[in-house]
Amino acid sequence: MPEDRVPYEPELSPTVASREKGLRTGYTTGTCASAAAKAAAIGLVHGGVPLTVDVALPSGQRVSFPVERERAAGLQARRAAVVKDAGDDPDCTHGARITADVAFREEIDLDRSRAQKEGGSGHLLLAGPGIGTVTKPGLGIPLGAPSITKVPRRMIAQALDEVTTIPLIVTFSVPGGEDMAADTTNARLGIIGGISILGTTGIVRPFSTAAYRASVVQQIDVAAAQGIREIVLCTGHRSELAAARLWPGIDPVAIVEVGDFTGIALRRAVADGILEVHMVYMAGKLTKLAQGVMMTHYHRSDVDTALLAELATEAGAPRDLANTTRESATARHFFEACIAAGDLRPLQLIAERAKRACSVHVDGALGLDVLMVDYEGDQVMARA
Repeated sequence: MPEDRVPYEPELSPTVASREKGLRTGYTTGTCASAAAKAAAIGLVHGGVPLTVDVALPSGQRVSFPVERERAAGLQARRAAVVKDAGDDPDCTHGARITADVAFREEIDLDRSRAQKEGGSGHLLLAGPGIGTVTKPGLGIPLGAPSITKVPRRMIAQALDEVTTIPLIVTFSVPGGEDMAADTTNARLGIIGGISILGTTGIVRPFSTAAYRASVVQQIDVAAAQGIREIVLCTGHRSELAAARLWPGIDPVAIVEVGDFTGIALRRAVADGILEVHMVYMAGKLTKLAQGVMMTHYHRSDVDTALLAELATEAGAPRDLANTTRESATARHFFEACIAAGDLRPLQLIAERAKRACSVHVDGALGLDVLMVDYEGDQVMARA
């Protein structure tokens, strides 16, 4: 046990409660984990867990967090917790108590098969209750290791190295983490037992699309790493349920909810060696794809109602349907008008145009199958 214990005085830095104009930013599980680990390490090395602790973000900016101090399970360890503040982002881990138990590595009888070596100082990380363990390839994390991605691992190692160069073992836990994980794709990705410790910038930006985009890429990577060469893309919960019904028995990891990131998903599928992609979408997203818009968020692009009218005319639909289309504000209105008229030909043309645009987007490198389902996800209305 080191004898050079001195009082710890954290440097002044921005606090987790600081606010900016408009929506508040927050901090990732990775940032909170690095803060909890550092606080517990300070308690171990210097004799007392601090009330606040500061850590570095990947940008170099330093941020400070209040620390909750608790009694550790083992006499040789110190425990600290940091409560995740996700700002104004609707994150299922908002309020999670990211907890770290830290001990000197040489004093613990360690099950090394569950550990992940970190940094040059040989720190080791373990998954405690509420933290997921990786059981499938494709995540860039060894099987059996805690689900802690690359940037957070680096942040944690840096935070520990700021306290001591003596090798430490850190066991992370999150009360209720397994229930939180039910609202994520972890189980589908083979991450069992709880949430992941994630982050790329260390900051959660309100309603950020970055995390969603990353999860789309991650799921395709995991599917490809298991030798899957045929996947199904869908855009939300109802189309996902439709996909599961249409392909019963398919590995759940092969059904990827892409939201607005169709273009990203298709290109990643090509990069990962996927050969066949089925797309189960509703009229709104397919209409934007038919326009050649691969990022389909409603704030990014409007539905081209002139295109819908053109397709109605090209399909030979009744003139009043084409006129209704010109007055329509949404693709859903057009869809409902086609259903009411009993004429699905314009919907078929949307599916065909969407397929063509997606194929062009990936230079014909994928076998594509495009299905339009109704807004309840119950019926296939067109297929191309």
